[in-house]
Amino acid sequence: MATALMTTPTQRPADSPARDWVKRLRAVGPEGEAAVAELHALLLKAARFEIGRRGAELRHLRGGDADDLAHQAADDALVAVLGKLDDFRGESRFTTWAYKFALLEAAVKVRRRAWQGREVPLEDEAWRRLADAGAGAGRRAEEAELFAALREEIERSLGPRQREVLVAVALNDVPIDVLAERLGSTRGALYKNLHDARRKLRRALAARGFEVGGGEEER
Repeated sequence: MATALMTTPTQRPADSPARDWVKRLRAVGPEGEAAVAELHALLLKAARFEIGRRGAELRHLRGGDADDLAHQAADDALVAVLGKLDDFRGESRFTTWAYKFALLEAAVKVRRRAWQGREVPLEDEAWRRLADAGAGAGRRAEEAELFAALREEIERSLGPRQREVLVAVALNDVPIDVLAERLGSTRGALYKNLHDARRKLRRALAARGFEVGGGEEER
């Protein structure tokens, strides 16, 4: 008896929608333009969501300012996504991957707008906080000694840029993207300054006999 050949409809791989997105976005002409417009609409939706979620930080904005901010975030996210299509590995849905760019851009723009016109504190305010923390009611003597040593080592062990970044970001709660804009630097460069500053402080405090957490093996 001849064995019947069983045929099944061709199934599209699970990641085909993601591949379709990439293919359409790379297309030239009406197909590519339509894909870009569709993606921008999705990014705008994500940006509006993130800006709405952070509404408390933007209470001073007027009527259409929030939506203008969302459009700016979506525009920048679109540029970022199109520039990184080669980095998409299909490990998640394409829309999920793309949404992250819009959420990041919206968050950055909210922080920048919230700090617009505000002075970025780099020194004095942080020292007052540090002094208050060290001298708080009921603070143990050894803790007060640690705070005093920390302030000394911030002044003595760190370079000017490391001290500036550490004080602004870690002590005065300045968003790192705001600081990068004010200093004409990049987030990556400031994160490196912050990492190196913390490593130097841990090493200096350990040399003075203080037990500090978060240590890392030095090479």
